[in-house]
Amino acid sequence: MYLGKYDAAVIGLGHAGCEAFYALSKMGLKTLGVTINIDNIAQMSCNPAIGGLAKSQIVFEIEAFGGAMPLIADKTAIQTKTLNLRKGPAVWSLRTQNDKWRYKNEMRLFLEKCPNAEIKQGIVENIIFENGEIKGISFHNGASYECKALIITTGTFLNGLIHIGDKSYEGGRLGDPACVKLAQQLKTLGLKMGRLKTGTPPRIDKRTVDLSKLIEERSDETRRYFSRRSSGLSRVDMPCHLVRTNENTHKIITDNLKYSALYSGKISGTGTRYCPSIEDKLVKFKDKESHRLFLEPEGTDTYETYLQGFSMSLPEEIQLAALRSLPGFEKAEMMRPAYAIEYDYVHPSELYASLMTKKYKGLFLAGQINGTSGYEEAAGQGLIAGINAGLHITGRPPFILSRTESYIGILIDDLVTKDTDEPYRMFTSRAEFRLNLREDNADVRLYKYAYDLGLIDKTAFDAAFEKEKISAELVNKIKNHYISPSFEFNEKLAGVNSCPITVKTDYFKLLKRPEINILDFIDEYCSLFGELGYDVKKNDVEFLNYFQTIVKYDGYIKKQQYLIDQVKKYDMMRIPDDFNYDAMVNISTEGRQKLKQHIPPTIGAASRISGVSMADVMTLFMYVSLAGKKNPKYDEK
Repeated sequence: MYLGKYDAAVIGLGHAGCEAFYALSKMGLKTLGVTINIDNIAQMSCNPAIGGLAKSQIVFEIEAFGGAMPLIADKTAIQTKTLNLRKGPAVWSLRTQNDKWRYKNEMRLFLEKCPNAEIKQGIVENIIFENGEIKGISFHNGASYECKALIITTGTFLNGLIHIGDKSYEGGRLGDPACVKLAQQLKTLGLKMGRLKTGTPPRIDKRTVDLSKLIEERSDETRRYFSRRSSGLSRVDMPCHLVRTNENTHKIITDNLKYSALYSGKISGTGTRYCPSIEDKLVKFKDKESHRLFLEPEGTDTYETYLQGFSMSLPEEIQLAALRSLPGFEKAEMMRPAYAIEYDYVHPSELYASLMTKKYKGLFLAGQINGTSGYEEAAGQGLIAGINAGLHITGRPPFILSRTESYIGILIDDLVTKDTDEPYRMFTSRAEFRLNLREDNADVRLYKYAYDLGLIDKTAFDAAFEKEKISAELVNKIKNHYISPSFEFNEKLAGVNSCPITVKTDYFKLLKRPEINILDFIDEYCSLFGELGYDVKKNDVEFLNYFQTIVKYDGYIKKQQYLIDQVKKYDMMRIPDDFNYDAMVNISTEGRQKLKQHIPPTIGAASRISGVSMADVMTLFMYVSLAGKKNPKYDEK
């Protein structure tokens, strides 16, 4: 018996579920959000931090669509740093340390205010289908709700199994139950599933640590924000502390590896390659004399701290011994032990780029259930799944972000074309065109999509439009405006180790000098902008840095854009849904099998599938071209 009727339902309100829930609400659809524990919405189960290397680019893209994570991250930040500043702007990455309790409380309040949306606590045990399409969901208590689309964002909860030494018990997270019956149903549905593993370090009582023996790290002097909606927030700066493992630490852990759930054979799931446990680090990197650890605060109103880099699955007594071998931790006390967790996931090759399953219309998956790790990767998927669930309900074509225009597009393209058998994590190295996919231009890249989808208002649209328009006009105009040599100006150039000018020099060439920072010559440039009719404020640092990047990397950006345009030609050439791969000759057996398995939407997507050779791609290109000539609808995007 149905107790309510909704357009869409979201199972799980972690970081993926929150963005899906919000997107559906913004699109005007009646939405049901289901969580095992309402008090743990958007729980930061691991490190209470948002952003960082490559991840910040995803957060800025979520902001371009008006998403929740950037705003809540800014509101709850207790430390803010921009990483990679010694490198180029393509890899600059904002990172915030966050108050984990405020984060989940602020997110809960944010979602509760969403129009057309309701949150219910419960455990979903069954998905109801009718003729292969989503009909509704039913809870453990028998309650059922009707819906036209369903997004599953269960994180580590599917058949979750927690390991601490030789002790194992069911759980989706420490203190929360696992989703067992839902996992069983997904298997019966014929979805290809696997098993992954992740973990978390112990939480420490900061009062029991001698911080004087650790290296203190504080926020940047200038506060930056993920969200354009966050200006004027008060600055909170809680320090993090650096400590290193030592020979004694390594000996305690390696001598007790037989008691580790990871190395005793109790864990069958594949762990993350790029965020290994401390046991894994010591086994795989035996030559390392020490490993960096960071003691990071979890909030302003608690002494509980997070020891980044110290994840493990050893018994508690060995965890404590290893912990107390660290300098400054001789009297340390654990408030919560470290643990490893295994969980089921669905191979992302089961999904279209819209994140809808290939086998069941209206069923979408997002987050760790797709084999990813990280809050940001989950949130990006949740946003796209929510958008496409909304489009599915309203009978519109799916929205697909290209890897040439977004990190979220790269993430999803990698998952659905290459699949994964280990937790996937985003890196800037995965972005072929990262110079064109920076933090500072996410709004310019994506605002038109966001506005058309109804996810941002006219004010946000106009702001991004003006930023794009004005910067392009100024770049062209400063090429024809000059500064004359003078003793005062050359003295200023000498102050930044730049050669003096002896003839009139245009402002464009001047700014292209590597040693010249527009902020050091802000009077000259803002004065020029004013003369040209543009009121650029001296305190608008974000715009000035954005403008500077466009000027300094002008040639490289244009080269990347040319390559992007070439890739887009293949990405725009659609493969018809009813295309017969068996009719092709002169294609490898593996290529045919992989194409039939993945069902790529475009030639570009086909070219990125592992096992599909370039010869296979060219054969496919020929057949699709011929099909288009015979049936013009095949050429429609």
